[in-house]
Amino acid sequence: MGTFVLAKQTDGQFYLKLNAANGETLCVSEGYTTKQNAINGIESCQRNAQDAEIDDQTTD
Repeated sequence: MGTFVLAKQTDGQFYLKLNAANGETLCVSEGYTTKQNAINGIESCQRNAQDAEIDDQTTD
């Protein structure tokens, strides 16, 4: 199962990472000014990614 990691960086902003079950980082968010905004970002990902489609914009 994947895991969302919430961290505060040295720039004072909060970031979230989505890690795969093997610990590999799948994506990293933009910086959030508050912890609550970062938590809201996690909750938004959880809601919206359940049925997300793939938009393949490659040209091969």
